[in-house]
Amino acid sequence: MATKKRLRNVPVLHDEVKERHQIVVTPTAWENMKGEASKRKISISELIEEFGRGLKSPAG
Repeated sequence: MATKKRLRNVPVLHDEVKERHQIVVTPTAWENMKGEASKRKISISELIEEFGRGLKSPAG
């Protein structure tokens, strides 16, 4: 499977561009997220994205 070239401000995996945010978690939570992301072969950012997109939208 060919990968798409990443371009600044052009979404690749989703219909919108990601923005930078800061989260604060315990070391245990961080290690758990790293392990789960590694198992799925995705980044922690994408793991959090999948979780967030799985939640029901308050407007929907």
